[in-house]
Amino acid sequence: MEKSANRNVAPEASQKGIPYWIKIVTVFFLGWIAIYATRAILNPIMGNIEQEFNLTAAQLGLISSIFFIGYAGMNVPSGILGDKIGKKKVLVPGFILFGILAAVTGSMTTFGTFMFAWLLVGIFQGFYYGPQYGLSSEAIPAKHITVGSAIINSGMAFGLSLGYFISSYTVDTLGMSWRAPFYVIAIPVVLIGLAMWWVIKDKPKTAEQKASENGGKKLKAKDLFSRNLIFAYITIFCAIYAFFVVVTWIPYYLQHARGIEGTEVAVVSSLVPWAAIPGSILFSWIADRMGKRRPVLLVMIPLSIIAIVSIVAFDSMYVLYAALIGYGIFGKISTNPVLVAVVADNAPKHALGTAFGVYNFIGMCGSILAPYITGWLTDKTGTLNAGFYFAGILLAIALISVMFIREDNRPNVEGAAAK
Repeated sequence: MEKSANRNVAPEASQKGIPYWIKIVTVFFLGWIAIYATRAILNPIMGNIEQEFNLTAAQLGLISSIFFIGYAGMNVPSGILGDKIGKKKVLVPGFILFGILAAVTGSMTTFGTFMFAWLLVGIFQGFYYGPQYGLSSEAIPAKHITVGSAIINSGMAFGLSLGYFISSYTVDTLGMSWRAPFYVIAIPVVLIGLAMWWVIKDKPKTAEQKASENGGKKLKAKDLFSRNLIFAYITIFCAIYAFFVVVTWIPYYLQHARGIEGTEVAVVSSLVPWAAIPGSILFSWIADRMGKRRPVLLVMIPLSIIAIVSIVAFDSMYVLYAALIGYGIFGKISTNPVLVAVVADNAPKHALGTAFGVYNFIGMCGSILAPYITGWLTDKTGTLNAGFYFAGILLAIALISVMFIREDNRPNVEGAAAK
């Protein structure tokens, strides 16, 4: 969802064969596929898990919430640890361990042990984000950084679709146990981790390099909470909350409210991530061409509200398909690059990396709350609709926050701060 603004000299690469940065882009693209596929295998089999452990909807939502507590909690520590001992030494072992633990999760026979194993998967996935974007920002040449980062980020959409398909196909089509997807996904995850170990060249920064990055200035907490940054944090929290309502609960909703079964669940659920790829590129391009972020967000967020509410407000399947595509185009995956630009425009230059870490952590708190609160609302109201409507309300709060972002006071945009 995020990318570092700091750029460093790329590691030396061989003059022959495939350029190093292309190898890095490839393995990190595969890494995001693995991470999102592992998360997504849970969603189509939530009904099976509900029956296996006799869960309430709130308990069912808690499975995803506990996962993201581990993931979000490790984002900042893993970045700090990577800077201290080397990013590769943090990223690769964590990646391989989350693959192994995915298989362990599938073997757990009680709800408590299942939850604990899934929490550990989240924790070790949290070792990926900071070191990955640090390594890729160092390796990709400046003239290729946009396309390289776009390819890496697109792995998230591919991963969601793949995870939905693995669960739907193995369990509903082949009739295998709901535990099978956890075993299946573990194999490619470990193999991708080994490929990363072989490809990545990590050069930890010297003390002099670290000191030069902040211009000798000491970081203060208030630097990370200017007016525009605060409203960017609020907006991304609300956007990510809504996103995880959709990606966590839409397979369950399709099965239980719309009567869709088998691999069709994966196909319909995948409309969101696939639509997000062109949406993300288009609106990022428009924002760059305009040199402004707020006008683009003021168009995207209202349309994403309409889309997420329409998912459950109408009985027509055609409206459902259009709403899922619309949410993909205008929702979190597409708004995130524009919000990243807001942070880059406003964060102090000596603390850009830290500002992105705070931005990501606050945003991912939405992923912790969304699954559980949606399940709790379902228990209270007897329908999933309430959870989607609540997500729409939070997006309305995001819209209000965007209105308070000042485009004439961006410290890192030449001329804007002086107006």
